[in-house]
Amino acid sequence: MSPAQRPSPPPRRIRSYVLREGRLTAGQQRAFATRWPRWGLEYDPTPLDLAELFGNRRPVFLEIGFGNGEGLAEMARCHPERNYLGIEVHRPGVGHLLIRLEQDGSENVRLIRHDAVEVVQRMLPSAALSGVYLLFPDPWHKKRHHKRRIVQCAFVAELARVIRPGGFLHLATDWQDYAEHMLKTFEKQSEHFTNQAGPGNYCPRPLKRPHTKFEQRGERLGHDVWDLIFTRRR
Repeated sequence: MSPAQRPSPPPRRIRSYVLREGRLTAGQQRAFATRWPRWGLEYDPTPLDLAELFGNRRPVFLEIGFGNGEGLAEMARCHPERNYLGIEVHRPGVGHLLIRLEQDGSENVRLIRHDAVEVVQRMLPSAALSGVYLLFPDPWHKKRHHKRRIVQCAFVAELARVIRPGGFLHLATDWQDYAEHMLKTFEKQSEHFTNQAGPGNYCPRPLKRPHTKFEQRGERLGHDVWDLIFTRRR
């Protein structure tokens, strides 16, 4: 087959993250070696059976990009009646959370270290989740990088597929232009989601939302915070 006859490769998908792998502490290295089999789940592009994964039929909540995992660990500790699935690509954060989960003795958490878009598209069945948290995703604040933002119409449509009717999606950011982008993107999906604060509005920060490391950093820089909570239409 001549070069001209060869099919073109599929277009490369723009990812919403860049792996900046910091050094793992000795404790985080041990956590991956000894605790990942207990809480970790390898990426497999086939739909999960969440009841089998957790060993029960409790409602499942997803956090996308959990950072160092402190917020996710706190939610899991305070709500043993719920199951939590966490997605994060950065190894130090995953290792930190593995240590915390063992300290807390939490059994209601499973972790996936992979691209969240692919996990949602390929591993999550329709109407599988009771809620999704997307807290302080990378804002990609330079205009030429806006295409890397995870909140895009195609991904929002996937979230609408996996969140069951009556479930929620909670977003937060400390970048105003990203908050405005989120709001506009979800207004285009109004057939799937209802803004809990009303059209065009942001929610007050819920007291139950974890206070994340990224939020604390933004506060030190003098940033405001915008919360958006949407309900999946029935």
